[in-house]
Amino acid sequence: VIMIIVASLCLGYAMLVTGGADFIAQLFVAATSALPTPAILSGLILLLTVLTNVVSNNAAAVIGTPVAISIAQQLDAPVEPFILAVVFGANMSFATPIGYQTNLLIMSAGGYRFVDFIRVGIPLTAIMWLAFSLVLPLLYDLG
Repeated sequence: VIMIIVASLCLGYAMLVTGGADFIAQLFVAATSALPTPAILSGLILLLTVLTNVVSNNAAAVIGTPVAISIAQQLDAPVEPFILAVVFGANMSFATPIGYQTNLLIMSAGGYRFVDFIRVGIPLTAIMWLAFSLVLPLLYDLG
């Protein structure tokens, strides 16, 4: 776990220094340019939610934070809701057992299967994603 965190921090720093974060943000903004800011914010939450179910939440947050800051700057939007989108999206690792260490622990101890996480995790993730997609733009007046 410590190695994952350290490697994630290094990756995030490398993305900042090399311009990788700006490049990914430019691609994301170009792909979503026709959408309003709340929809772009919602897309960022969804992107990080998918990412955190494959890699650790620490890695998703470290990768997503510089990208989110760059997206907010390109849109001339406040940075705070985009940072919160990273925080919330990177912690929605409900849909797979590989997204978070505790999920793996309870999978074997509880006799759960991979499909059990999908069955319960996807609806929970959808509810959380919709809630954050509605609340963040309202709190920060992004309408």
